[in-house]
Amino acid sequence: MKDRMIPVSKEDDILPAWRETPIGDLLRYHNLLASPREYRRAEILIGMCMDNRKSLRIPDNFAFILRAGGANLRRMDFKVSFAVAIGSVRAIGLIGHSDCGMVDLSARRQAFIDGLVRNGGWTAEDAEAHFDRHAAEFGISDAADFVRTETVRLRRRYPKVVVAPLFYTVEDGLLHLVREE
Repeated sequence: MKDRMIPVSKEDDILPAWRETPIGDLLRYHNLLASPREYRRAEILIGMCMDNRKSLRIPDNFAFILRAGGANLRRMDFKVSFAVAIGSVRAIGLIGHSDCGMVDLSARRQAFIDGLVRNGGWTAEDAEAHFDRHAAEFGISDAADFVRTETVRLRRRYPKVVVAPLFYTVEDGLLHLVREE
């Protein structure tokens, strides 16, 4: 995994393509603890996992944030389009993370079913049908590879918007650039 990540611990670690974009600003705010400036409107849309262990250090009004399991924005295209069309964002940072629960989701089938029965009051049959109907759509095999693939899809869909694949390591709370080659 580490060979696919570009750590950002100083200004020069931000790739030249991202330095003068809201992606560079995101990396400066979160990793380099840059002093925030005031924003009147969002400059970036951040798509990230719903995992509760991730928190970003960013100024108020800097970003729209969409959270979805695995940073999977495929079912959120209208919301992304709204941020681009009405919010006028010019960049999207897509953030996957380490130890993501959507990776190898099929291995969590029984825990998912048991949890819906215990915590949600579902019948086992309904919980099984629910998992079986949706798991393939939402499960991912590798978090870094998924954000790379999703980045390509979003770039095609919004060709005037800068889209960057990023990765949050839960272990140290830092953002990394994901190598695209």
